[in-house]
Amino acid sequence: MGKILVLAEKPSVGKELARVLGCKKSGGGFIEGENYIVTWALGHLVTLAEPEAYGEQYKTWSMETLPMMPEKMQLKVIPETAKQFGVVKKLLTSKEVSSCIIATDAGREGELVARWILKKVGFQKPIQRLWISSQTDKAIKEGFAKLKNGKEYETLYQSAQARAEADWLVGLNVTRALTCKYNAQLSAGRVQTPTLAMIVKREEEIKKFVPKEYFIVRADLGKFFVTYRDEKNHTGIFDGEKAKRLAEKMKGKEFVITEVKKTKGTVAPPLLYDLTELQRDANKLYQMSPKETLSAMQNLYERHKALTYPRTDSRYLTEDIVPTLQDRLKAVAKGEFAPIVSEIIKEKKKISKACINNAKVSDHHAIIPTEQSANTSAMSVAEKRIYLLVVKRFLTCFYPNYEFEKVRGEFVCENETFMASGRVITQKGWKMVAAEIRDEEEEEEQSLPNFQKGDTFTCKSIQLKAMKTTPPPRYTEATLLSAMENPSAFLQDKKMAEFIEGGLGTPATRADIIEKLFSSFYIEKRGTSIYPTSKGIQLVDLAPSDLKEPMLTAKWEKRLEAIIQGKENKEQFIGQIRHYTRELVENVKESTEQYVHDNITKTLCPVCKKPMLAVTGKKGKMLVCQDRECGERINVSRETNMRCPTCHKKMELFGEGEKRTYICRCGYREKAEVLHKRVAQNKGASKDAVRNYMKKQQKEEKQQEKELNAFGKALLDAFSEIE
Repeated sequence: MGKILVLAEKPSVGKELARVLGCKKSGGGFIEGENYIVTWALGHLVTLAEPEAYGEQYKTWSMETLPMMPEKMQLKVIPETAKQFGVVKKLLTSKEVSSCIIATDAGREGELVARWILKKVGFQKPIQRLWISSQTDKAIKEGFAKLKNGKEYETLYQSAQARAEADWLVGLNVTRALTCKYNAQLSAGRVQTPTLAMIVKREEEIKKFVPKEYFIVRADLGKFFVTYRDEKNHTGIFDGEKAKRLAEKMKGKEFVITEVKKTKGTVAPPLLYDLTELQRDANKLYQMSPKETLSAMQNLYERHKALTYPRTDSRYLTEDIVPTLQDRLKAVAKGEFAPIVSEIIKEKKKISKACINNAKVSDHHAIIPTEQSANTSAMSVAEKRIYLLVVKRFLTCFYPNYEFEKVRGEFVCENETFMASGRVITQKGWKMVAAEIRDEEEEEEQSLPNFQKGDTFTCKSIQLKAMKTTPPPRYTEATLLSAMENPSAFLQDKKMAEFIEGGLGTPATRADIIEKLFSSFYIEKRGTSIYPTSKGIQLVDLAPSDLKEPMLTAKWEKRLEAIIQGKENKEQFIGQIRHYTRELVENVKESTEQYVHDNITKTLCPVCKKPMLAVTGKKGKMLVCQDRECGERINVSRETNMRCPTCHKKMELFGEGEKRTYICRCGYREKAEVLHKRVAQNKGASKDAVRNYMKKQQKEEKQQEKELNAFGKALLDAFSEIE
């Protein structure tokens, strides 16, 4: 009997699997043991071939060659990782290897990574599947003890393949059609386009909004305030004169309590984290982008082995996880959490029943700590923040409900009604762990005395506060994630809302989609708010209307799930996608719309001499050639964390090499090298420390420049919405 080849998705995971399996002999791109050989991909080693692979006519972007409809989709080895593919192929075809265990990420796209490699190699030997939710030694050993037959995941592969082929057909064809039609770098996709359309629609609502002035009348009764309410229970008064008369009438008068209502309130602990909820909280609390959160989570899962599988859409646990919770609690019993865990164990607290629901867990359960104790000192700042968020959320679920008594008093003065509300906490419950989580009503409430019906209070003073109605807020990355998760408000046919359960994309793809919108210069960030660019606004006008609707991707995800369940055929799905693609291309061809570059500059491209376009990326300003085939770009400036010595705001870094200069909006400017040296010396550092500080700054700048240059690649890849 030969050896078993274990195929992991990344080298870091592969090396951990090899260690647990006792494989110690390192080769080039694999590690060998007595019974196993562990190798790995580098993400995708194989992908769908570009249009050029189907004929010379597709090398030139032309409307005449559209739509592109290959009879059979071909696979190609990705050139950048061809060497590792060669290693994997040699092992898979070796007579020494008797079977393969797929150990890529346990999800739709992880399945695709492995299956495409096996298909490209022509692998015909037996296949098994390792399906685990954490990377601890215990989880790996249990997973290998309970390997699944590869045939059980055939429909998962079919679904992943269907998603990839459908995105190729729609994305590449519509992207080429838009680019050729309007001679501009434009791209479209079934997730990115409706997401962009939501941002553009919100911007239109804001611009059309006309603010109205209104007034709020509040009376100071000594120890608390009461607020005027009309007969419809509204606080705002849109008639200014009426508000002034009301305020004058109340001065120095007595307020009588006509009614006191006391109601008991209870709030259950928040559910455990799935990826989207975690990304939202990280953005609200730490301004981390969804991509940064996912990256930190991936490290905490793979490298630190501290948290379970990140790319989950479930906020629940299955019953079989419950017996492992005691070990997970012990693993996090450190620092601020030690007394909390001690109390949970001592009092034998059980996790909330609301967190256990087998029916609401598909591929992976909610994100929780593993049974392995983590070394937080070895974590980056971002990793530690995410780890602590997950641990805190996990611990709250062992505490009872937060309970309070809500007090609401109704006051009458001069036949006008005023209200005051507050709350008295009767059981802190889970807020012992997470007191910072507050609801909207709690934010507005005040401490109230123990008053009774019939009590009177004299008005000390009156506040007449002028307010204006506000437009809907612009999206932040956190609120955009929420809108992508539940885009039913943007459906033209409201009856279809019940079918949009999956939202736009999946928890695993949403971060990439938002990043793609930034890197394609369709949106830009000002502070934490997201603004659509002129390019983004125009693209939404130019894109086929059907592609702008959230309904499309919801329908796709529903059908892709049906393929997994064996309820739908992959070929039938792709056949309908081909027909749909033809309609989309015709839609673009027949359009009479125009595209205008309104960000054109006088700077000529150093390569093709055409005027360049000024764009704002997520981390800085750039000049980009307007010619798609040229693609030249120049970094103009980038945002930094360096604070201005004068006004203490963050500065921008302009120029290259020795000419690099920090410039602040307040007018302060200083050469980068001089400022770095002075900052290091002000900290009382040695010459070596100054030198190391300078090297660190230069390394960070090179990394950010690398990220800016990556925008070019992102433009070419904009059609691809791969998890």
